[in-house]
Amino acid sequence: MSKVLVLYYSTYGHMETMAQAMADGARSTGATVDVKRVPETVPEDIARQAHFKLDQAAPVASVAELEHYDAIIVGAPTRFGRMPSQMAAFLDQAGGLWARGALQGKVGGAFTSTATQHGGQEVTLFSIVTNLLHFGMIIVGLPYGFQGQMTLDEVVGGSPYGATTIAGGQGQRQPSAIELDGARYQGRLIAETANKLFG
Repeated sequence: MSKVLVLYYSTYGHMETMAQAMADGARSTGATVDVKRVPETVPEDIARQAHFKLDQAAPVASVAELEHYDAIIVGAPTRFGRMPSQMAAFLDQAGGLWARGALQGKVGGAFTSTATQHGGQEVTLFSIVTNLLHFGMIIVGLPYGFQGQMTLDEVVGGSPYGATTIAGGQGQRQPSAIELDGARYQGRLIAETANKLFG
């Protein structure tokens, strides 16, 4: 079976929750799954004043370990319609892996959160996917086989480009059951794809 990394950045815990659901979906295929986060770059005193969630259980990843996975699922919230600087800074350090083609042919995917329904979810997903394509990765999104993202019964995230959640302007909304199901669906599909290629 394949080895999958769910790599995320989470300011207030929404992406941490989505990362765990993504990992649950990947594990359901028999894949080995690690959940890791990228380093926080905001000074600790400022992060505390802004109520960042600093007690996250996931270990901090290193760029060097990325090549040891068959699939990498990258999750980060939006910052003005693109990935935040913490995730960008981490991926920007992967030039050596890019130069060696160390990630070519591996499976990748993206997930995100925004404060509002129209806060840049798809653009943020594309900002992540663009990086993964430059690495030579095979992208797996959240196809409409996951019918939950088409519901009109409630406000819900979801995109064919990746699982998403809507956090609210003050971070008051946690990922819904449908959004978590979307993350599990995408995680399973990415791991199934990696299992076919590397299992």
